[in-house]
Amino acid sequence: MALIKSTSTLGTPAPAFDLPATDGRRYKLDDFEQDALLVMFICNHCPYVKAVQGRLVALAERFGDRCDVVAISSNDAVRYPEDSFDRMREVALEQHYPFPYLYDESQEVARAYGAVCTPDFFLYDAARVLVYRGRLDDDWQSAQNATSHDLAAAIEAVLRGEEPAAEQFPSMGCSIKWKY
Repeated sequence: MALIKSTSTLGTPAPAFDLPATDGRRYKLDDFEQDALLVMFICNHCPYVKAVQGRLVALAERFGDRCDVVAISSNDAVRYPEDSFDRMREVALEQHYPFPYLYDESQEVARAYGAVCTPDFFLYDAARVLVYRGRLDDDWQSAQNATSHDLAAAIEAVLRGEEPAAEQFPSMGCSIKWKY
């Protein structure tokens, strides 16, 4: 497990995508129409993602009627079979994901977004401009110990029509498992 931290590229438009999901549908960027869009790059095997799965579900349930939430897995499933599309379906059901879980087999979408780790969070406003790229909260290991809920605060700001906090701390987690 290698710890990687994301870097900010605020102000860029959301790259288009058209990907299959664990629910049997395909999703495109244009399918999401709420005033905010959260794109999360996650996977099945990463301990950082496993530690926050419940928080991701709670976040999506809390904001789902006002903020579209979508998760994308871009890991190399050949080298990491736990991240296969079949296993993604199982995890989505086991964890009761209330958001679409998409498979980026080519890894083109992860590259277009500049995703580098799992989890990696990208929050877009109604114009689909990146306004937040940072951590979920300040304690990836324990929801009870978290005192700063950065991503939730950013979503709340966007939904109020405001800019998220200027100081944004990078996401951190396992590197995306790129294909050779």
